[in-house]
Amino acid sequence: MKLDRITSNPNRMNEQPSIRNLRFNVRRVIELLATYSDREELRQEFPELKDEDIQQALISASSYLDDRIIELPNRNETVA
Repeated sequence: MKLDRITSNPNRMNEQPSIRNLRFNVRRVIELLATYSDREELRQEFPELKDEDIQQALISASSYLDDRIIELPNRNETVA
């Protein structure tokens, strides 16, 4: 998926990935999602943020996370 709503400008927001050159960086959008459990309330508070912006912010943030495989103990083993 092309992240055409995520921008990076060296002269704005310390070159952090932002939403459509607005003053919302990807990190701030993730924080807002954690803070506002109701998306409708989030939309009312920040009407300039669109659903596509939120979706692309989540995709962008997830691309920075490494996939790891964590081995779980065998069901018959005791965990100390």
